[in-house]
Amino acid sequence: MTARIYKPARNAMQSGTAKSTEWVLDYEPEEPRMIDPLMGWTSSADMKQELRLQFDSKEEAIAYCERHGIPHQVFETKPPVRQRISYSDNFAPPRREAWTH
Repeated sequence: MTARIYKPARNAMQSGTAKSTEWVLDYEPEEPRMIDPLMGWTSSADMKQELRLQFDSKEEAIAYCERHGIPHQVFETKPPVRQRISYSDNFAPPRREAWTH
């Protein structure tokens, strides 16, 4: 029962910074998922898959795991690399990319 600690990625509809500073702790599955032969639904007897804890910082999540004796893995994320360009750069003579519409 290993816990994963990570900062979740923003979804495609999120452009702001709300809820982008939270760290999440969830558990790796202990048992594989089963497919119900009658309905075709996917289910599992592992109830820890449904548990998801949120923390304000990575240190709080690690302290929680150590306090309760839970083995854990921390996954660091890299900040996205963003290019700052202005609108006038679209019409500059030394433009590198091809103009497309």
